[in-house]
Amino acid sequence: MLDSLNFELITPTAAIQRKLHGARAKCLQRLIRLEMPVPETVALSIPLVRAIAAGQRPDLSGILGHFGSWPVISVRSSPVEPDWGGPGTILNIGMNRATEAYLSSRIGADAAAALHLKFIKSYALDVARLDDEMFDIPDLTPDRALEAYETEMDEPFPQDIEAQLFEVLKSMSRAWEGTSARLLRQSKGAPENAGIGLVVQRMAFGLGKGESGAGVIHFINSDTGKRQKVGRYLSQAQGRDALSNEGQAMYLTRDKRGPSLEETQPDIFADLERYGAIARKGLREEMQIEFTLEGGNLHILDALVTPRSARARVAVAVALADDKVIAREDAVLRIDTKTVADLLHRQVAPKAARDVILTGFAASPGAACGKLVFNTVAAQAAAARGEASILIRRETSPEDIRGMHAARGIVTERGGMTSHAAVIARGLGLPCVSGASGMEIDAKARILRIPDGRIFSEGDLVTVDGSTGQVMAGEVAMVEAGIGGPFRKLMTWADKLRDIGVRANADTPTDAEVALVFQAEGIGLCRTEHMFFDEDRLTVLREAIFASNTNDRQAALERLLPMQRRDFEQIFTIMAPRPVCLRLFDPPLHEFLPSTRSGIRELAEAMDLTAREVQMRIDDLSEFNPMLGMRGVRLGITVPEIYAMQARAIFEAAILASPKGGPAVVPEIMIPLVSAKREVELVKSRIDAVAADVAAEKGVSIEYRLGVMVETPRAALRAGDIAMHASFLSFGTNDMTQMTYGLSRDDAGRFMSDYVNEGVFPEDPFHALDQDGVGELLGLACERGRHVREKLTLSVCGEHGGDPDSIAFCRRLGMDYVSCSPFRVPVARLAAAQLAIRDPLVHEENFDFPEA
Repeated sequence: MLDSLNFELITPTAAIQRKLHGARAKCLQRLIRLEMPVPETVALSIPLVRAIAAGQRPDLSGILGHFGSWPVISVRSSPVEPDWGGPGTILNIGMNRATEAYLSSRIGADAAAALHLKFIKSYALDVARLDDEMFDIPDLTPDRALEAYETEMDEPFPQDIEAQLFEVLKSMSRAWEGTSARLLRQSKGAPENAGIGLVVQRMAFGLGKGESGAGVIHFINSDTGKRQKVGRYLSQAQGRDALSNEGQAMYLTRDKRGPSLEETQPDIFADLERYGAIARKGLREEMQIEFTLEGGNLHILDALVTPRSARARVAVAVALADDKVIAREDAVLRIDTKTVADLLHRQVAPKAARDVILTGFAASPGAACGKLVFNTVAAQAAAARGEASILIRRETSPEDIRGMHAARGIVTERGGMTSHAAVIARGLGLPCVSGASGMEIDAKARILRIPDGRIFSEGDLVTVDGSTGQVMAGEVAMVEAGIGGPFRKLMTWADKLRDIGVRANADTPTDAEVALVFQAEGIGLCRTEHMFFDEDRLTVLREAIFASNTNDRQAALERLLPMQRRDFEQIFTIMAPRPVCLRLFDPPLHEFLPSTRSGIRELAEAMDLTAREVQMRIDDLSEFNPMLGMRGVRLGITVPEIYAMQARAIFEAAILASPKGGPAVVPEIMIPLVSAKREVELVKSRIDAVAADVAAEKGVSIEYRLGVMVETPRAALRAGDIAMHASFLSFGTNDMTQMTYGLSRDDAGRFMSDYVNEGVFPEDPFHALDQDGVGELLGLACERGRHVREKLTLSVCGEHGGDPDSIAFCRRLGMDYVSCSPFRVPVARLAAAQLAIRDPLVHEENFDFPEA
């Protein structure tokens, strides 16, 4: 027999601990401390429950001794985190023939028989694991139920309360240890060895004489978070019967549709309101209260955090802080970053019916409904007609960019969280499901076959849920984005708390406007080559790339100059007075070469060449590994006219965007894919020359900041040399990760899940920054760069800039800001504030990196 100290009667002063007895036990103690009418309750510790699962018998008489004579009790699960779930509650333990006879005189024969029958059925189904069909007997009574049990089990139903309780405890403890339960709670964040406590509580019957019944009540609207009394009450009921029998249940507040508890039991209703207010203040949370009436007496059985939507979570946290129930810092800490991501996009309504046809990675949050299309042309045509479309591809490539811009959502058969489709979708704020395997796409016939055999054709309506990774047939009900008053107030508090800047990656004026809506502190990365994806610009850019001599190239670049200048001026104007960092041209050339017959023909017409001549030029420009070929600074040095055109466009735009009599725009110009100091020297000298020319032509002085995008391991290692000619270093962690690992981001999704499952990598390094490998390179670069230039500005501008764990690492390195896609800016702002609250004194010297 186990030591009796492994269980504890819950009193105001009992040594109840959440980690030892679970969240429910601790909550019940708090309700008791708040002087609520909670029935006597005993908490069984997690070690005791584990021992019971192993077959050891606890001190049952000691437990039952707390409940007096004729005890009738319930057992509820008490996990450390309520979200982890647990076995269902079992009521009326202790009911047998003798107890039924005893209770008949107290609550009535019918009520006593009903309690007995409820327990027999519950025990048979949940403990003995029998089928409920055995109770399909007309006019079922306790005696007939006991006979059915004995026939099925070849043994009598246990009549002794200790035997009943031990079997219930053993069943519930072993259910927690089962494989399915273990996998389910691990999916909700529970550690593999998570235990569970149990609470044994005296029954408040809810059946019998006088007003008896059971109900639940909470005090907010679960969708909006606004104050509202919500719930149900069912007379002659137990537990949560009121929720499963809404047709028979009574309303809580006055309602034209039927009677209410407020009208029939005004004193009880007033007590519930009072206890709700006490719980809100005492537990510092909006609680859902489970209650029972027994002969007109109110009993509070349990209280849970009221379920709520992402929008309501924010509204409640802000309201609690406004009412001084919690501090603003607590409000900021209560909102997880996924909640913020959900709020920024439309979402599938929580109670909407889902006909799921495909499942993949939840690659980009949000939801959208549209007509199925299979290529870029169809997506653009749908947009031109004002129709929403969902673009479905085996995998996307740069040629699909225009179609992705036109579509409302994206689905791919291949890829993962860091595939081309996922990264572009997150930048555009589009929902995306990647890696939806099992489907068959016939692009020519424009049909989709799904695993269950159904066929969908172009034009059929589908809904994409990028927050769950599901694709559904038809149109599904949506909930609009929720970035209203409470959200903005919360983010204002977060901004005052955080100690690292947050900028946005924005490539066009439209992107800049989105960044401003989400209150980015500037643009940390403008990929200037992305301005050329529009058809009219792409043709001119291709002419510049294809030009066989300097004069032809210069002629094409002169046509591009006003396009870039106009875009830069708009971005400077939109973001003023915030800083804008413009990365010079960095295209892997294959992204801009035509690959289709129609594309080759269009370029041939524009350049007055034959299709064969165009194809020959494409072959000349083709590279074995374009991602490591003629791109970035290499293109700028070998074809200097391109960077010269861009520098001129930047400086002229800065002059145009500078307000008269106000501070001049100071652009930040970033050189991509640098590996050596000399590359920076060459580009800097040429940009200085362009700045001098423009200053002389316009009669103004020009100031700008030159920086380097550190993407290659060599640039990180030689950061001290490079920093001599740069005022800032911005780490492009996407390419840095690719080059450090020797992995293609677009192809890694095919095997990355296997690598993570096998423990090769703890996480996908393109999704969460590799702090040991890539992180060491970043640390060395920060240390060596600031050794040369003390006030060197440091930042991260890859996808990792929006990941909370990566932000924490950047903050510890002493970086000045992170930059991420516009739709991840609020996530980064909140994560940075939470880090500052939890860990306010973190310094770079805490990290031990090798000497330079």
